[in-house]
Order: sequence, then structure tokens, then C-alpha cells
Amino acid sequence: MNNPAGLNIAVIYGSVRQNRQGIKAARFVINQLNARGHNATLVDPLDYQLPFLDMMYKEYTQDDAPAAMVAVAKILDSADSFVIVSGEYNHSEPAALKNLLDHFQSEYLYKPSGIVTYSAGPFGGVRALITLRALLAELGTPSIPSAFPVSNVGKSFDENGNALDQAYDRRISKFLDELEWYTNALKRAREQQHCERLIPAQQALCRGK
Repeated sequence: MNNPAGLNIAVIYGSVRQNRQGIKAARFVINQLNARGHNATLVDPLDYQLPFLDMMYKEYTQDDAPAAMVAVAKILDSADSFVIVSGEYNHSEPAALKNLLDHFQSEYLYKPSGIVTYSAGPFGGVRALITLRALLAELGTPSIPSAFPVSNVGKSFDENGNALDQAYDRRISKFLDELEWYTNALKRAREQQHCERLIPAQQALCRGK
């Protein structure tokens, strides 16, 4: 089901804690997507250091938005879909993840998302999945039916995101197959909508691309 042309997929990771282990799961997802021929980009709140939400990106004038916010907006806008990699803090997603997501809006619209949750213990952070589904739907990037929970995250991957338990290499295939299907379907729908907004003389050329 791989797209030979490759898809742009933003992998959004949610922790800024010391000695964080979930970054290994995020790197694993990046590796798997790249191996399928896609262009996967990590969005790490530790790299971009967005402020606590005051003004959304859309509320800034063109030249006033912080450089880090502009950089994230460009990644999200060019993405065809998103993978959210989240731990579970107090039955919900981490504050750093929600703060990053809440800064943006139009960049998500009509694009699907997939959810990867993780925990240090055996339950894979699945309680955060419940709140993330509602949040992502509200943002305009509804999550696909499948999810990918990761248990004992610190012991499941090495620092480069290689699976120490080979079952993860097999398990993620269904998740990514489904993400690709929804990503391609919604991408075609967005492109068709774009064509329909052109003048008639340009529509045939647009559809022929």
C-alpha cells in the first residue's frame, strides 16, 4: 500500500521531560515511515520551545510570529498527515504536546492523524488515546481507527529508534497501512476541491496532473 511518490508526514512528539524515553518511539515511527519511502519530519517541542499559548499562529501578522512558530507552521502546512506520539500524564496527553498543537489550526484541516501512545509500564499509555481522539477531531485532523500503543517504552527501542522487540516491526505495519490509506484518500479529495475552485479553462489541466 506504499505510495511510490512518498507522502509528507509530520511526527509530533509531546514530551520535554528530562531523561525522556518516548523519543525512542518517535524515532521508531520516523524510521518506519522513511523505510516506506515517505518524507517524515519530527516536530519536537524541545527543539522549538513555543511559549505558553497566548496568541495562535494565525493571530500574528505576517512578520511578527516567532521564528520557531513559523518553522512549525511550515512543517504542518506541508504535511499530508500527522502521527502524534504521546505519553500519558494523569489520564491525558502531556501539557507540552497540547500547547504545541493548540498554536495552530488551518494547517491541520482535512488531513488525517494517527496516534502512538506509550508508557514506562505495561499499559501503553492508552488512556491518553481517549482525550487525544477528541482533541484531534476538534483541530480538524481526525484520527484513524487504529492506534499503536507501546509498553515499556524505555526497553522496547534503542536510542536510534530501532526495535529491540521485533514484534513492533510487525505490529506497526497495519497501523501505517491504514494511515497511508486515509492520507491518500483525503489528499485526493483536497486536490479535487482545489481543482474545482479554478476557472473552467484551468480545471482540466489541474485534474491531469
